[in-house]
Amino acid sequence: MAPPVTERGLKSVVWRKIKTAVFDDCRKEGEWKIMLLDEFTTKLLSSCCKMTDLLEEGVTVVENIYKNREPVRQMKALYFISPTSKSVDCFLRDFGSKSENKYKAAYLYFTDFCPDSLFNKIKASCSKSIRRCKEINISFIPHESQVYTLYVPDAFYYCYSPDPSNASRKEAVMEAMAEQIVTVCATLDENPGVRYKSKPLDNASKLAQMVEKKLEEYYKTDEKGLIKGKTHSQLLIIDRGFDPVSTVLHELTFQAMAYDLLPIENDTYKYRTDGKDKEAVLEEDDDLWVRVRHRHIALVLEEIPKLMKEISSTKKATEGKTSLSALTQLMKKMPHFRKQMTKQVVHLNLAEDCMNKFKLNIEKLCKTEQDLALGTDAEGQRVKDSMLVLLPVLLNKNHDNCDKIRAVLLYIFGINGTTEENLDRLIHNVKIEDDSDMIRNWSHLGVPIVPPSQQAKPVRKDRSAEETFQLSRWTPFIKDIMEDAIDNRLDSKEWPYCSRCPAVWNGSGAVSARQKPRTNYLELDRKNGSRLIIFVIGGITYSEMRCAYEVSQAHKSCEVIIGSTHILTPRKLLDDIKMLNKSKDKVSFLKEE
Repeated sequence: MAPPVTERGLKSVVWRKIKTAVFDDCRKEGEWKIMLLDEFTTKLLSSCCKMTDLLEEGVTVVENIYKNREPVRQMKALYFISPTSKSVDCFLRDFGSKSENKYKAAYLYFTDFCPDSLFNKIKASCSKSIRRCKEINISFIPHESQVYTLYVPDAFYYCYSPDPSNASRKEAVMEAMAEQIVTVCATLDENPGVRYKSKPLDNASKLAQMVEKKLEEYYKTDEKGLIKGKTHSQLLIIDRGFDPVSTVLHELTFQAMAYDLLPIENDTYKYRTDGKDKEAVLEEDDDLWVRVRHRHIALVLEEIPKLMKEISSTKKATEGKTSLSALTQLMKKMPHFRKQMTKQVVHLNLAEDCMNKFKLNIEKLCKTEQDLALGTDAEGQRVKDSMLVLLPVLLNKNHDNCDKIRAVLLYIFGINGTTEENLDRLIHNVKIEDDSDMIRNWSHLGVPIVPPSQQAKPVRKDRSAEETFQLSRWTPFIKDIMEDAIDNRLDSKEWPYCSRCPAVWNGSGAVSARQKPRTNYLELDRKNGSRLIIFVIGGITYSEMRCAYEVSQAHKSCEVIIGSTHILTPRKLLDDIKMLNKSKDKVSFLKEE
């Protein structure tokens, strides 16, 4: 069976690697250190560990490298930073001269490859103050146990903007992304066969070639000094336009619905209970959240009250017993009850907030959206005239412009593009002239908008036999791709390998009659399982993240890891789409040149 490696998958793998490569490397019994982080490493560490974990590693204070700090010359400092000019300059300021050094000595760890220009700058300025200088090859954020991001939302603009003056910046962004993707593979100890979706754009092809080249370089010079052959895993690289429907559809599974309908920022949900304003972080340390986040909202609303009753009845059963031992047990259990009940209250509030928004406007929208997306109604009958399905939404004054734009897009995606005349009429009638680029600019992602596409839409898997809710009939396209990849059914013309020696893909345990691999090779594969690593250029949705867990659960021999430049929500994506044909002179990008 494939990993989950530990309880929290990717997050645990990353923390273990940081622990070994950084903390164990500079450990000295009984010695405390100050830790300096930049913006990226702050996000990286907070995604996979707590302050208590850092305390156990001898870190007494965590500081922001960009901010002014008082010197603490009797203590050593541990720098964990990105190899960028900004972070290196901040480091050098701390060690300007021996008399002005902020700390006793420095242990310097970079997330990934440090350019020679920066390395030489450090060497020339303060080499005597540095006890360690290492690159640890983790340049991504483990967002969830099977989800990673590169934390580069600006990459969307550079990869899809039609402005030719952005060409050199795009090249730099692609190079940086390729390096980051290699650190994902290295952290998982995989040297996968690299494949890409060949049409309609060439971003995926370019990025795949870069990744393949950098993987080859990395495994010639990895920390073990061994040349690593291809593993039995695959890396698929895809442009965002492969499934526009899943990015704008209203989803009714708990996590996707909450992030779409509620103002959740940095995974923090704000709510009001007992007359007080409270907030809760939606994270994987919360077992209840992990248990219910991918379930349909209807099931969540049934389950949470049941759990609250169970906890209450257990608590009442313990009360009423007056023996000393019973009271002692109750005292021990009360914090557990309190903690459990708090979680239930948070998720019940979250579910009810979602339902309030749903009942207000979204319920009627969902039926229309499903019919437009699938081209069939709930009974499986073909929709004869999509415009008749769309019109009631456009005429409804209760729907805001964003919801109307989402519906118009689903209509256009469903009919594979429309005429200029029809699009002008829609934009004028809905009065969305100011936001019309949210529709038109999809063409820069290779999605047919105007004129209609002559190519047929890809054939989807028949899922009519699968149990589903009427308002949740759409299945994200990525699920078809995951299942086909594991079952070795991806078309090699549509999904070319750029590896010179593609891995024997055996995710399902099936073996091609033309392949005669060594027996021990196959046995090893079945024993350890395979990984399917996916990277989408330009954001992934919460529904696509859910598919990685569902497919991994269904195919025990293969773990699916999905990632992207960032996680998107429909509204944020439409704002990004709108900006594509505007000039963007000053855009901050994580990987500085």
